[in-house]
Amino acid sequence: MTLQEYDYARESPSKLAASCLLLALTMKNLGGWTPTLEYYSGYSAQDLHPLVKRLNFLLTYQPRDKLNAVRSKYSHRVFFEVAKVTPMDMLKLEKTLTTS
Repeated sequence: MTLQEYDYARESPSKLAASCLLLALTMKNLGGWTPTLEYYSGYSAQDLHPLVKRLNFLLTYQPRDKLNAVRSKYSHRVFFEVAKVTPMDMLKLEKTLTTS
């Protein structure tokens, strides 16, 4: 999704990947940002929180009428239908991030 959004071009690819991973872990209730993830990524959970929130916002309020190729591709079961995953409620995400 971020490939289609100019606002994310300024983000470091490693920070973007780490933020996506943290969001996925949070969405699937698979735990939080561990010391091992922090060590190998170089990012603390607090470093990632603002970008995680922006990513969830992007999923929540994505335009449905344009650039459907990426959404269509990742809605296929070969890609585990990740484009169909329901975004987290913004308040729940905020609460989860601040308690972890």
